[in-house]
Formats: sequence, structure tokens, C-alpha cells
Amino acid sequence: MKGFAFIIGGARSGKSSYAVQLAKEISAKGASSSLGKGKVAFIATASSSDDEMKDRIRLHKMARPPQWKVIEEGRDIGPILPELEKEYKVVLIDCLGLLISNLLAADLTDNEIELNIKDLIKTIQKVNLYTIIVSNEVGSGIVPANPLARRFRDLLGITNQMFAKRADEVIFLQSGIPLIIKEKQKIK
Repeated sequence: MKGFAFIIGGARSGKSSYAVQLAKEISAKGASSSLGKGKVAFIATASSSDDEMKDRIRLHKMARPPQWKVIEEGRDIGPILPELEKEYKVVLIDCLGLLISNLLAADLTDNEIELNIKDLIKTIQKVNLYTIIVSNEVGSGIVPANPLARRFRDLLGITNQMFAKRADEVIFLQSGIPLIIKEKQKIK
């Protein structure tokens, strides 16, 4: 089953938990098929830079089924996906905010980051996987006080628009409640 769901929400909105549950449901539907046998791959973009982040990562790991394949990749996700489609049915990428942060930390220009994102979207559309992407909503808050934070907000906002436009489904999480923004078109 090929598909592309984009899950977005603010901090602690429940977006990661919702994405994990969605991946479980989709993989369960395909558990009896030969394609991927219901297997899920999880691509984590976070790195454990300090004790607080290590604790957050530990809690996220506890919320996922232990049999899921976990790939820690903070910058170059696109080349991983074609390899995963050989064995997996669902891939969950959590999250775009950290991906953009990592690309900024790698001193990429805005144009290079946008090209990286466009390439990732093209790859997602080509592979035979149900892809779930998690991202942070950054457009509802105040304008950040410093140039780097504004650059991050702008790049992530543009990235979110690009993903939402191409996704089959867009779900916004508000206080743990999923709000369907865009539903998958049903073929009549």
C-alpha cells in the first residue's frame, strides 16, 4: 500500500504518538500480504546532544514497538527509502523540525536545504511505501527575536507547505486531537 501522510502540530500536541498509532494500524492491515509483511521502519532525525535530549529519545523509544527497525539519520534520508521498500511496508520519519535544524547546523544555504527537501519529497512519491512524516507547526507563534530562529521558522514553514501540498493526507494535532486537513482521495 503506497501512501503519504503528513502529521503536523505544536510542541507536545500528540503528533508523534498519533503517527506511531497510524503506522501500527497501517502495518497491521498489510501483515498478511507479501509486501513488507506489515513491517515498519522508523527514521529518527534527533541526536542525543545532552542529557535532556537523551531522556526525550528514551521516552520516544519506549512508545514504539521494539520490533520496528530504527534508523538514526539526521540529514540524508532520501537515499535510505529505496532500500527500505524492499523489506518494509511503512516508514515513519520523525521529525522535519530536527531535519531542518540539522541541515542548518551543517551550514547549508537556504537554497541547498530547499533542494534537499524537494529531493526527499520526490523520493517519497517514487517509493512503494506508506510514508508518515511528522513535523512541527511553526507559523502560529510569535516572530522569533534572532535571525537564526527566524531563518529556521521560515525554512520549516516552507518545508511544511511543500510536504502538505504533496501528501495524500494532512492531519493537524491540537491538544492530542487529530484534525483532518486533507483526506486521501477515494477512487470512484
